[in-house]
Amino acid sequence: MKKIIAVLAVFVLISCGAKKTSGSTALYEVLTEQSNGGGNIKFFEILTEPNEIKMLENDPLLADKMKQTDISNSNYVILNMGEKNTSGYSIGVEKVEETDKNIIITVKENSPAPDAMVMQVISYPYTVVKIHSKKEIIIK
Repeated sequence: MKKIIAVLAVFVLISCGAKKTSGSTALYEVLTEQSNGGGNIKFFEILTEPNEIKMLENDPLLADKMKQTDISNSNYVILNMGEKNTSGYSIGVEKVEETDKNIIITVKENSPAPDAMVMQVISYPYTVVKIHSKKEIIIK
């Protein structure tokens, strides 16, 4: 009788075990969103070629987030807000939509609240986004 209960207990534990799911279902992933370190001018750059994406691997903030399989299966987008005269600015992704032929990214620029305490320093906000697709990207 004890053997039957032990076998049933082991069977229940094995069948109720956590299952590992592979693959990400999200269309995009924000790799980093920084308030300083971007360029002097406002620009959006889409990196599609492996040799372009290689430059991101040298960034200490991104090195651990970059995988070799992602370079061949994903596109990367650099959103740079340009020079701002105070802190509190940021740039990010509002939404990402996938169509049959392309990916549409809606960018949102955030400025500090009017009553917020901000530092009077020059900042260069930027964001790096990984798109889990090799389709053409359109930025709005």
